[in-house]
Amino acid sequence: MSLRLYDTLTKEKRPFTPLDATNVGMYVCGPTVYDFAHIGNARPIIVFDVLFRLLRHLYGDAHVKYVRNITDVDDKINDRAARDFPSLPLNDAIRKVTELTEKQFHDDVDALAALRPTVEPRATEHIAEMREIIEKLVQAGFAYVAEDHVLFSPQAMNAANSVLPRYGALANRSLDEMIAGARVDVAPYKRDTTDFVLWKPAKLGEPSWPSPAGIAAPGRPGWHIECSAMAWKHLGEKFDIHGGGIDLVFPHHENELAQSCCAFHAPRMASVWMHNGFLQVEGEKMSKSLGNFVTIRELLNSWTGAVMRYAMLQTHYRQPIDWTVSRLEQARQEMGSWAAMYSGSEAHHDYQQRKFRKVAPQPTQDLVDALEDDLNTPNGVAVLRKQFSPAAGLTKEFFQNCEFLGLLNGENIGALEDTHVLGTNVQPRLLFDAIPYVMNFRVGTANNIPEVIQRAESDLAAIGIKAVIRRDAYVDIVPLDKSSELDSATIDALIADRTAARARKDFKESDRIRDQLAAMKVVLKDSKDADGNPITTWEVSR
Repeated sequence: MSLRLYDTLTKEKRPFTPLDATNVGMYVCGPTVYDFAHIGNARPIIVFDVLFRLLRHLYGDAHVKYVRNITDVDDKINDRAARDFPSLPLNDAIRKVTELTEKQFHDDVDALAALRPTVEPRATEHIAEMREIIEKLVQAGFAYVAEDHVLFSPQAMNAANSVLPRYGALANRSLDEMIAGARVDVAPYKRDTTDFVLWKPAKLGEPSWPSPAGIAAPGRPGWHIECSAMAWKHLGEKFDIHGGGIDLVFPHHENELAQSCCAFHAPRMASVWMHNGFLQVEGEKMSKSLGNFVTIRELLNSWTGAVMRYAMLQTHYRQPIDWTVSRLEQARQEMGSWAAMYSGSEAHHDYQQRKFRKVAPQPTQDLVDALEDDLNTPNGVAVLRKQFSPAAGLTKEFFQNCEFLGLLNGENIGALEDTHVLGTNVQPRLLFDAIPYVMNFRVGTANNIPEVIQRAESDLAAIGIKAVIRRDAYVDIVPLDKSSELDSATIDALIADRTAARARKDFKESDRIRDQLAAMKVVLKDSKDADGNPITTWEVSR
């Protein structure tokens, strides 16, 4: 089998043929460095890391160039810098924020076992390339200057009688559909609603550079032109693969493609456009307002990066994924069973020899076949499960496949083999519910962080158990005494929340709170008062 990839632009899966097999190029949109990366950001990191590994296997490490950018000029960065470092000049504050956040990002993706890209350019280091592309677009009539702005005209692109693609082809929308569905800035200097900014005036005190196209006032680039410039600088006018999340198809990638194709009079920017699907948390869209917004760093407090990676790979990259505790727990248990067999196994000896000789893992052909089918990691997981046999032990072929996927290596085995949690006196379901909180308790205890310990203890108490650290670094979790350690105020607050949920007919939430109280050995009794209003009383089960 040869590598086949799904192209978002043509809406088909077809054989991948690099422009130059000795110099395969891939560009993936990276982070805007103003805050911790969330779990949705982890998905393209993992997806395109697996593709990077596969391409290096197929074409050779030295013949694959992976570019993932750092966006370090953005309004959100400016706002964060002004908030966190009000006493510093804005540019100095911005540098502090971007350097700190970039380090946090690297720490997190390293924990997910993602290889560093070949090149990781920063937007602010490519202003010259941005200005050059903008000059080309203005000279060719695809962009115009208005009130110290430079704007791109999709109408001009679609009117051109040339090899250019149609604006809207990537998102598969017409201009009218994009106008109806897009959040566009209404400005009197725009010739058309869909025109978007390539360059804009800088506000007082914020980063600025000499402007292109004869504009006297200093300015700053728009978002979309940044990636066009960095991709051009490091991969050329046309390259093999452009990747990112499905949320970037429009407007970012649509506009990026338009800029690059018009600047270089080309029908394509990338031969293949690849996009991973959305991520939900426990069946809901992730958002801060719903309280389910979770960062990679927060999850790493409770789960290893290998477990998070394995949980992610079990869904095909183009499909939506529901990120749940049960998904993580299943991945942890399965990988723990692998790790438990590692010491003294054939895989153990093979890894030590390869490490000494600095030899990379070699995947088996059935795993390669699965990945060559549009990066079908669920089929790759099926290969692992077929190969793993508790009776036969851990083979070197199985372990090298795991290592190739970034799941197992000789250094992360210990963290997978043992969660350091004991719960022999606790019901299995309660132990499952407690695992994330116990992990937080261990992190807080190991690093002497009182607030983390207190929060974990509070979370554990809410489900009726407590944690005790032992000399051997294990955590023993035991049921709370039936009445002495129950917090009446906490119980009353939970009952009030349940009553409110029932009033608004949110029975799912009502049942969840009832189950939480039951786990605390609290028995509820629903009745009505003299006026017919619902009331709930409680007692501790004996």
